[in-house]
Amino acid sequence: MLGRERALGDPLDQPLIDPAYLSAPSDLPQFVAGIRMLREVFHAKPLDDILGRELGPGGEARSDAEIGAYVRDRASGTIFHPVGTCKMGTDEMAVVDPTLRVHGLDGLRVVDASIMPTLIGGNTNAPTIMIAEKAAAMMLGA
Repeated sequence: MLGRERALGDPLDQPLIDPAYLSAPSDLPQFVAGIRMLREVFHAKPLDDILGRELGPGGEARSDAEIGAYVRDRASGTIFHPVGTCKMGTDEMAVVDPTLRVHGLDGLRVVDASIMPTLIGGNTNAPTIMIAEKAAAMMLGA
């Protein structure tokens, strides 16, 4: 592939993942309002007596524009662990069956966090390892 330009739609290209953060006109004002509300809560007694300084956006950010700039900067990515793009199940929205085989295709399984139907309440590392271990056992017939 080196030295060759890839054509538009080349399956070897990295996918474009655009979650469209802050794309709706109401998104940014709602985040700014949320930060203002959190400030009210954190400055109420007894929290005000035990909390330290504000880490973000910081006490110096007072105007909607300053808070909005902080939100825009922080909302450019995610620290979350998206899952569910290849949901496991038997319903019409499921991509893989309970043995991780892709519905309608022979010889293809999906073995990663994308098979989780919904986001779990913790880190996805351990469940993903469990999925891989279970998949390996199923493929080996154990």
